[in-house]
Amino acid sequence: METILIPVEKEIKQWMKEAMKEYFEETKSSNNAELAGNEPLVSRKEIASFLDISLVTLHDWIKRGLPSHKQRGRVYFMRSEVLEHIKMKQLEK
Repeated sequence: METILIPVEKEIKQWMKEAMKEYFEETKSSNNAELAGNEPLVSRKEIASFLDISLVTLHDWIKRGLPSHKQRGRVYFMRSEVLEHIKMKQLEK
């Protein structure tokens, strides 16, 4: 006959705390690795100026699939991703 161990609340809380700590450490290190090797992110105004378009047009392009990155409620872009996306759209025509 098998013995079944039922954890107490304190043990469950400790396991959850350890799992969350491990998750956030992994997420933080992977985000830092991504940002360290990549180009800096560019704001909406900067990319609109770079592309010589209005912010309204930029918003429309985002809805249509222009690659963007959201961080803390703000939208940022990588110039290389944006240029690659535009090139691919021109090739489709």
